[in-house]
Amino acid sequence: EGAMGLILNRAAETTVSEAVPDLAWLAEGDDIVHVGGPVSPESVVVLAEFEEPGQSALLVDDDLGFVPAEVDDTDALAGGLRRRRVFAGHAGWGPGQLEAEMDEESWIVEPAAREDVFTDDPEELWSRVLRRKGREYALLSTMPMDPSLN
Repeated sequence: EGAMGLILNRAAETTVSEAVPDLAWLAEGDDIVHVGGPVSPESVVVLAEFEEPGQSALLVDDDLGFVPAEVDDTDALAGGLRRRRVFAGHAGWGPGQLEAEMDEESWIVEPAAREDVFTDDPEELWSRVLRRKGREYALLSTMPMDPSLN
């Protein structure tokens, strides 16, 4: 039916407790909300590492998945999460749209690394992934996000 993704390098300036008080049980300290994408920016998506992957609403990787929208025992679930990240909104593509963009080489593709999802320095993530990709991408990583500043 399409594809869904999350922007990993856009931290908002508000904490989970301020923005989504109903998810305060999920936040650790001053966890901040991240901007996951332009689709449904008022909705919340929580990506987490699960001690028990079966508790996930949908797995992305072995133990990495989405926290269910409805949770009966919040304490039990929170205790079973190693790391979590709260996103406002997501990115989305209709059927075949992302595949067509990939065929057009509209994307720079690099295999995901778990630490990318939970980075402590989201502002540097783009540059770090480009350097990891190597060669000509390492040069691209040194350019400012706003080319007019170059």
